[in-house]
Amino acid sequence: MFETCFIPRHVLVAGGCGFIGSNLVRYIVREHPDVAVTVLDKLTYAGNPENLSGIPGENLRLVVGDICDAELVGRLVAEADAVVNCAAETHNDNSINDPTPFLDSNVRGTFTLIDACRLRGVRYHHVSTDEVYGELTLDDPHRFNEDDPYRPSSPYSSTKAASDLLVRAWARTYGLKATISGCSNNYGPYQHVEKFIPRQITSLIDGERPKLYGDGRNVRDWIHVDDHSSAVWGILTLGRLGETYLVGAGSERNNLSVLREILSAFGRAEDDFDWVRDRPGHDRRYAIDASKLIRELGWKPVHVDFSAGLFDTIEWYRSNEGWWRVAKRETEARYAAMGF
Repeated sequence: MFETCFIPRHVLVAGGCGFIGSNLVRYIVREHPDVAVTVLDKLTYAGNPENLSGIPGENLRLVVGDICDAELVGRLVAEADAVVNCAAETHNDNSINDPTPFLDSNVRGTFTLIDACRLRGVRYHHVSTDEVYGELTLDDPHRFNEDDPYRPSSPYSSTKAASDLLVRAWARTYGLKATISGCSNNYGPYQHVEKFIPRQITSLIDGERPKLYGDGRNVRDWIHVDDHSSAVWGILTLGRLGETYLVGAGSERNNLSVLREILSAFGRAEDDFDWVRDRPGHDRRYAIDASKLIRELGWKPVHVDFSAGLFDTIEWYRSNEGWWRVAKRETEARYAAMGF
Protein backbone atom coordinates (compact mmCIF):
# COMPACT_ATOMS: atom_id res chain seq x y z
CA MET A 1 0.00 0.00 0.00
CA PHE A 2 1.26 3.49 -0.79
CA GLU A 3 2.39 5.86 1.91
CA THR A 4 0.71 8.91 0.36
CA CYS A 5 -3.05 9.26 0.62
CA PHE A 6 -5.32 11.84 -1.00
CA ILE A 7 -8.38 12.55 1.16
CA PRO A 8 -10.83 14.85 -0.61
CA ARG A 9 -12.81 17.42 1.33
CA HIS A 10 -15.61 17.71 -1.24
CA VAL A 11 -16.52 15.02 -3.79
CA LEU A 12 -18.79 15.57 -6.78
CA VAL A 13 -20.49 12.28 -7.66
CA ALA A 14 -21.95 12.38 -11.17
CA GLY A 15 -24.85 9.95 -11.49
CA GLY A 16 -25.20 9.73 -7.72
CA CYS A 17 -28.90 8.84 -7.86
CA GLY A 18 -28.26 5.68 -9.84
CA PHE A 19 -27.53 2.23 -8.44
CA ILE A 20 -23.74 2.33 -8.18
CA GLY A 21 -23.58 6.08 -7.61
CA SER A 22 -26.06 6.15 -4.73
CA ASN A 23 -24.40 3.22 -3.01
CA LEU A 24 -21.06 5.02 -3.35
CA VAL A 25 -22.59 8.13 -1.79
CA ARG A 26 -23.91 6.04 1.09
CA TYR A 27 -20.45 4.52 1.56
CA ILE A 28 -18.70 7.92 1.63
CA VAL A 29 -21.18 9.48 4.06
CA ARG A 30 -21.07 6.43 6.32
CA GLU A 31 -17.33 5.84 6.33
CA HIS A 32 -16.09 9.43 5.89
CA PRO A 33 -18.75 11.73 7.40
CA ASP A 34 -16.48 14.79 7.26
CA VAL A 35 -16.36 14.66 3.44
CA ALA A 36 -18.95 16.84 1.69
CA VAL A 37 -20.74 15.20 -1.24
CA THR A 38 -22.53 16.89 -4.11
CA VAL A 39 -24.61 14.64 -6.37
CA LEU A 40 -25.20 15.70 -9.96
CA ASP A 41 -27.89 13.63 -11.64
CA LYS A 42 -30.18 14.15 -14.61
CA LEU A 43 -32.83 11.92 -12.98
CA THR A 44 -33.53 9.82 -16.04
CA TYR A 45 -35.63 6.68 -15.55
CA ALA A 46 -32.68 5.00 -13.76
CA GLY A 47 -31.84 7.96 -11.53
CA ASN A 48 -34.07 7.98 -8.47
CA PRO A 49 -33.75 10.64 -5.74
CA GLU A 50 -35.26 8.12 -3.32
CA ASN A 51 -31.95 6.24 -3.61
CA LEU A 52 -30.50 8.94 -1.34
CA SER A 53 -33.30 8.78 1.22
CA GLY A 54 -32.23 8.34 4.81
CA ILE A 55 -28.70 9.64 4.22
CA PRO A 56 -27.77 12.37 6.74
CA GLY A 57 -28.06 15.63 4.86
CA GLU A 58 -25.56 17.89 6.61
CA ASN A 59 -22.83 17.25 4.03
CA LEU A 60 -24.98 16.06 1.12
CA ARG A 61 -26.46 18.11 -1.72
CA LEU A 62 -28.40 17.02 -4.81
CA VAL A 63 -28.19 19.09 -7.99
CA VAL A 64 -30.50 18.04 -10.81
CA GLY A 65 -28.75 18.54 -14.12
CA ASP A 66 -27.00 17.03 -17.13
CA ILE A 67 -23.30 16.11 -17.20
CA CYS A 68 -23.29 17.42 -20.78
CA ASP A 69 -24.10 20.93 -19.49
CA ALA A 70 -20.62 22.46 -19.54
CA GLU A 71 -21.57 25.62 -17.63
CA LEU A 72 -23.21 23.70 -14.77
CA VAL A 73 -20.47 21.07 -14.66
CA GLY A 74 -17.76 23.74 -14.59
CA ARG A 75 -19.41 25.50 -11.67
CA LEU A 76 -19.79 22.30 -9.64
CA VAL A 77 -16.29 21.01 -10.43
CA ALA A 78 -14.83 24.33 -9.23
CA GLU A 79 -16.41 23.71 -5.81
CA ALA A 80 -14.96 20.19 -5.46
CA ASP A 81 -11.51 18.71 -5.12
CA ALA A 82 -12.51 15.31 -6.55
CA VAL A 83 -15.01 14.07 -9.13
CA VAL A 84 -16.24 10.48 -9.43
CA ASN A 85 -18.13 9.76 -12.63
CA CYS A 86 -20.79 7.08 -12.11
CA ALA A 87 -23.12 8.70 -14.64
CA ALA A 88 -23.77 6.43 -17.60
CA GLU A 89 -26.42 4.73 -19.64
CA THR A 90 -25.66 1.08 -18.87
CA HIS A 91 -28.32 -1.34 -20.05
CA ASN A 92 -27.29 -3.40 -23.07
CA ASP A 93 -30.83 -4.07 -24.27
CA ASN A 94 -31.59 -0.34 -24.32
CA SER A 95 -28.35 0.40 -26.18
CA ILE A 96 -29.30 -2.06 -28.89
CA ASN A 97 -32.73 -0.49 -29.22
CA ASP A 98 -31.43 3.12 -29.31
CA PRO A 99 -27.69 3.89 -28.96
CA THR A 100 -28.11 7.69 -29.03
CA PRO A 101 -28.48 8.32 -25.26
CA PHE A 102 -25.39 6.15 -24.67
CA LEU A 103 -23.30 8.31 -26.97
CA ASP A 104 -24.59 11.46 -25.27
CA SER A 105 -24.09 10.41 -21.65
CA ASN A 106 -21.14 8.04 -21.87
CA VAL A 107 -18.99 9.89 -24.42
CA ARG A 108 -20.02 13.53 -24.52
CA GLY A 109 -20.78 13.56 -20.79
CA THR A 110 -17.38 12.12 -19.94
CA PHE A 111 -15.68 14.70 -22.17
CA THR A 112 -17.53 17.52 -20.39
CA LEU A 113 -16.50 16.26 -16.95
CA ILE A 114 -12.85 15.59 -17.72
CA ASP A 115 -12.37 18.88 -19.52
CA ALA A 116 -13.81 20.75 -16.54
CA CYS A 117 -11.44 18.83 -14.26
CA ARG A 118 -8.52 19.54 -16.60
CA LEU A 119 -9.15 23.28 -16.59
CA ARG A 120 -9.42 23.42 -12.80
CA GLY A 121 -6.82 20.82 -11.77
CA VAL A 122 -9.40 18.64 -10.01
CA ARG A 123 -8.84 14.93 -9.32
CA TYR A 124 -11.05 12.69 -11.49
CA HIS A 125 -12.05 9.04 -11.15
CA HIS A 126 -13.86 7.22 -13.93
CA VAL A 127 -16.13 4.25 -13.13
CA SER A 128 -16.11 1.84 -16.06
CA THR A 129 -16.92 -1.80 -16.80
CA ASP A 130 -15.29 -5.12 -17.64
CA GLU A 131 -17.49 -5.22 -20.75
CA VAL A 132 -15.00 -3.02 -22.62
CA TYR A 133 -12.81 -6.13 -22.98
CA GLY A 134 -15.44 -8.10 -24.87
CA GLU A 135 -15.97 -11.72 -23.96
CA LEU A 136 -14.10 -14.82 -22.84
CA THR A 137 -14.98 -18.35 -23.84
CA LEU A 138 -16.43 -20.65 -21.20
CA ASP A 139 -13.36 -22.88 -21.17
CA ASP A 140 -10.75 -20.08 -21.18
CA PRO A 141 -8.75 -19.97 -17.89
CA HIS A 142 -7.91 -16.31 -18.54
CA ARG A 143 -9.45 -13.46 -16.55
CA PHE A 144 -9.46 -9.87 -17.75
CA ASN A 145 -6.52 -7.79 -16.57
CA GLU A 146 -5.53 -4.17 -17.08
CA ASP A 147 -3.28 -4.98 -20.07
CA ASP A 148 -5.95 -6.74 -22.13
CA PRO A 149 -7.01 -5.02 -25.38
CA TYR A 150 -10.45 -3.48 -25.72
CA ARG A 151 -12.93 -5.50 -27.79
CA PRO A 152 -16.38 -4.12 -26.94
CA SER A 153 -19.36 -6.03 -28.32
CA SER A 154 -22.39 -3.77 -27.80
CA PRO A 155 -23.29 -0.11 -28.31
CA TYR A 156 -23.15 0.23 -24.51
CA SER A 157 -19.70 -1.28 -24.04
CA SER A 158 -18.29 0.55 -27.07
CA THR A 159 -19.34 3.91 -25.64
CA LYS A 160 -17.78 3.00 -22.29
CA ALA A 161 -14.59 2.00 -24.10
CA ALA A 162 -14.64 5.36 -25.87
CA SER A 163 -15.03 7.19 -22.57
CA ASP A 164 -12.10 5.26 -21.06
CA LEU A 165 -9.91 6.24 -24.01
CA LEU A 166 -10.86 9.89 -23.59
CA VAL A 167 -9.78 9.76 -19.94
CA ARG A 168 -6.47 8.12 -20.85
CA ALA A 169 -5.82 10.67 -23.60
CA TRP A 170 -6.60 13.62 -21.31
CA ALA A 171 -4.27 12.17 -18.67
CA ARG A 172 -1.41 11.77 -21.14
CA THR A 173 -1.86 14.95 -23.18
CA TYR A 174 -3.15 17.41 -20.58
CA GLY A 175 -1.93 15.88 -17.32
CA LEU A 176 -5.45 15.18 -16.06
CA LYS A 177 -5.19 13.73 -12.57
CA ALA A 178 -7.23 10.64 -13.31
CA THR A 179 -7.76 6.96 -12.55
CA ILE A 180 -10.12 4.40 -14.08
CA SER A 181 -11.80 1.39 -12.51
CA GLY A 182 -13.38 -1.44 -14.49
CA CYS A 183 -15.80 -3.49 -12.44
CA SER A 184 -17.60 -6.78 -12.91
CA ASN A 185 -21.38 -7.22 -12.54
CA ASN A 186 -22.77 -5.56 -9.41
CA TYR A 187 -25.72 -6.65 -7.31
CA GLY A 188 -27.35 -5.31 -4.15
CA PRO A 189 -29.99 -2.78 -3.01
CA TYR A 190 -31.30 0.07 -5.16
CA GLN A 191 -30.55 -1.66 -8.48
CA HIS A 192 -33.08 -0.84 -11.20
CA VAL A 193 -35.48 -3.67 -11.98
CA GLU A 194 -34.43 -3.82 -15.63
CA LYS A 195 -31.22 -5.59 -14.52
CA PHE A 196 -30.96 -9.38 -14.34
CA ILE A 197 -31.07 -10.13 -10.60
CA PRO A 198 -33.71 -7.58 -9.51
CA ARG A 199 -35.88 -8.39 -12.52
CA GLN A 200 -35.99 -12.07 -11.52
CA ILE A 201 -36.59 -11.23 -7.84
CA THR A 202 -39.43 -8.81 -8.50
CA SER A 203 -41.09 -11.16 -10.98
CA LEU A 204 -41.09 -13.89 -8.34
CA ILE A 205 -42.43 -11.52 -5.69
CA ASP A 206 -45.31 -10.90 -8.11
CA GLY A 207 -45.85 -14.64 -8.49
CA GLU A 208 -44.76 -14.64 -12.12
CA ARG A 209 -42.42 -16.96 -14.01
CA PRO A 210 -39.06 -15.29 -14.59
CA LYS A 211 -37.47 -15.20 -18.02
CA LEU A 212 -33.97 -16.31 -19.06
CA TYR A 213 -32.03 -15.36 -22.19
CA GLY A 214 -30.59 -17.92 -24.58
CA ASP A 215 -29.27 -21.11 -22.99
CA GLY A 216 -28.49 -19.51 -19.60
CA ARG A 217 -24.81 -20.47 -19.74
CA ASN A 218 -23.51 -16.89 -19.99
CA VAL A 219 -21.11 -16.35 -17.07
CA ARG A 220 -20.79 -13.17 -15.02
CA ASP A 221 -18.36 -12.33 -12.22
CA TRP A 222 -20.59 -10.98 -9.45
CA ILE A 223 -19.61 -8.40 -6.83
CA HIS A 224 -21.68 -6.75 -4.11
CA VAL A 225 -22.10 -3.03 -4.71
CA ASP A 226 -20.69 -2.21 -1.25
CA ASP A 227 -17.42 -3.88 -2.20
CA HIS A 228 -17.36 -1.90 -5.42
CA SER A 229 -17.83 1.30 -3.41
CA SER A 230 -14.92 0.53 -1.11
CA ALA A 231 -12.73 -0.22 -4.13
CA VAL A 232 -13.62 3.10 -5.80
CA TRP A 233 -12.78 5.01 -2.62
CA GLY A 234 -9.50 3.13 -2.31
CA ILE A 235 -8.54 3.95 -5.90
CA LEU A 236 -9.56 7.60 -5.53
CA THR A 237 -7.49 8.06 -2.37
CA LEU A 238 -4.55 5.68 -2.93
CA GLY A 239 -4.44 4.85 -6.62
CA ARG A 240 -1.59 5.85 -8.91
CA LEU A 241 -2.57 8.63 -11.29
CA GLY A 242 -3.00 7.50 -14.88
CA GLU A 243 -3.66 3.89 -13.86
CA THR A 244 -6.57 1.53 -14.45
CA TYR A 245 -7.62 -0.93 -11.73
CA LEU A 246 -10.00 -3.84 -12.31
CA VAL A 247 -12.48 -4.65 -9.54
CA GLY A 248 -13.94 -8.11 -8.99
CA ALA A 249 -14.74 -10.54 -6.21
CA GLY A 250 -13.93 -13.76 -8.07
CA SER A 251 -17.51 -14.99 -8.00
CA GLU A 252 -18.18 -16.42 -11.46
CA ARG A 253 -21.61 -17.93 -12.01
CA ASN A 254 -23.72 -18.55 -15.07
CA ASN A 255 -27.12 -16.95 -15.38
CA LEU A 256 -28.95 -20.26 -15.07
CA SER A 257 -27.35 -21.08 -11.72
CA VAL A 258 -28.09 -17.59 -10.37
CA LEU A 259 -31.72 -17.84 -11.44
CA ARG A 260 -32.06 -21.29 -9.88
CA GLU A 261 -30.64 -19.96 -6.60
CA ILE A 262 -33.23 -17.18 -6.63
CA LEU A 263 -36.00 -19.67 -7.45
CA SER A 264 -34.89 -21.84 -4.53
CA ALA A 265 -35.07 -18.87 -2.15
CA PHE A 266 -38.73 -18.47 -3.16
CA GLY A 267 -39.47 -22.18 -2.77
CA ARG A 268 -40.01 -22.57 -6.51
CA ALA A 269 -38.87 -25.46 -8.70
CA GLU A 270 -35.57 -24.98 -10.52
CA ASP A 271 -37.27 -25.18 -13.94
CA ASP A 272 -40.10 -22.75 -13.06
CA PHE A 273 -39.11 -20.12 -15.62
CA ASP A 274 -39.49 -19.35 -19.34
CA TRP A 275 -36.71 -19.42 -21.91
CA VAL A 276 -36.66 -16.38 -24.22
CA ARG A 277 -34.62 -15.61 -27.32
CA ASP A 278 -31.10 -14.34 -26.74
CA ARG A 279 -30.18 -10.73 -27.32
CA PRO A 280 -27.86 -9.86 -30.24
CA GLY A 281 -24.14 -9.92 -29.44
CA HIS A 282 -24.62 -11.40 -25.98
CA ASP A 283 -21.13 -11.85 -24.47
CA ARG A 284 -20.46 -15.38 -23.25
CA ARG A 285 -18.29 -14.84 -20.19
CA TYR A 286 -16.73 -12.09 -18.09
CA ALA A 287 -14.08 -12.68 -15.40
CA ILE A 288 -11.89 -10.22 -13.51
CA ASP A 289 -8.33 -10.51 -12.25
CA ALA A 290 -8.29 -7.98 -9.37
CA SER A 291 -4.75 -8.83 -8.24
CA LYS A 292 -3.35 -5.37 -9.10
CA LEU A 293 -5.95 -3.67 -6.91
CA ILE A 294 -5.37 -6.15 -4.09
CA ARG A 295 -1.57 -6.02 -4.33
CA GLU A 296 -1.11 -2.26 -4.70
CA LEU A 297 -3.92 -0.85 -2.58
CA GLY A 298 -4.62 -3.61 -0.07
CA TRP A 299 -8.28 -3.83 -1.07
CA LYS A 300 -10.30 -6.98 -0.55
CA PRO A 301 -14.02 -7.78 -0.84
CA VAL A 302 -16.07 -8.26 2.32
CA HIS A 303 -19.14 -9.89 0.74
CA VAL A 304 -17.39 -13.07 -0.37
CA ASP A 305 -20.42 -15.33 0.22
CA PHE A 306 -22.54 -14.74 -2.90
CA SER A 307 -25.47 -16.78 -1.58
CA ALA A 308 -25.65 -14.70 1.60
CA GLY A 309 -25.42 -11.46 -0.37
CA LEU A 310 -28.11 -12.66 -2.76
CA PHE A 311 -30.41 -13.60 0.14
CA ASP A 312 -29.98 -10.11 1.66
CA THR A 313 -30.73 -8.56 -1.73
CA ILE A 314 -33.92 -10.61 -2.07
CA GLU A 315 -35.01 -9.47 1.39
CA TRP A 316 -34.33 -5.83 0.47
CA TYR A 317 -36.63 -6.05 -2.56
CA ARG A 318 -39.28 -7.81 -0.47
CA SER A 319 -39.15 -4.98 2.07
CA ASN A 320 -39.06 -2.10 -0.42
CA GLU A 321 -41.86 -2.83 -2.85
CA GLY A 322 -42.87 0.83 -2.91
CA TRP A 323 -39.43 1.70 -4.27
CA TRP A 324 -39.63 -0.57 -7.34
CA ARG A 325 -43.32 -1.05 -8.13
CA VAL A 326 -43.77 1.75 -10.69
CA ALA A 327 -40.42 1.04 -12.34
CA LYS A 328 -41.34 -2.63 -12.64
CA ARG A 329 -44.51 -1.85 -14.55
CA GLU A 330 -42.70 0.54 -16.89
CA THR A 331 -39.81 -1.88 -17.44
CA GLU A 332 -41.98 -4.84 -18.37
CA ALA A 333 -43.96 -2.66 -20.79
CA ARG A 334 -40.71 -1.49 -22.39
CA TYR A 335 -39.41 -5.04 -22.74
CA ALA A 336 -42.68 -6.11 -24.34
CA ALA A 337 -42.48 -3.23 -26.82
CA MET A 338 -38.89 -4.22 -27.76
CA GLY A 339 -39.92 -7.84 -28.26
CA PHE A 340 -37.80 -9.16 -25.37
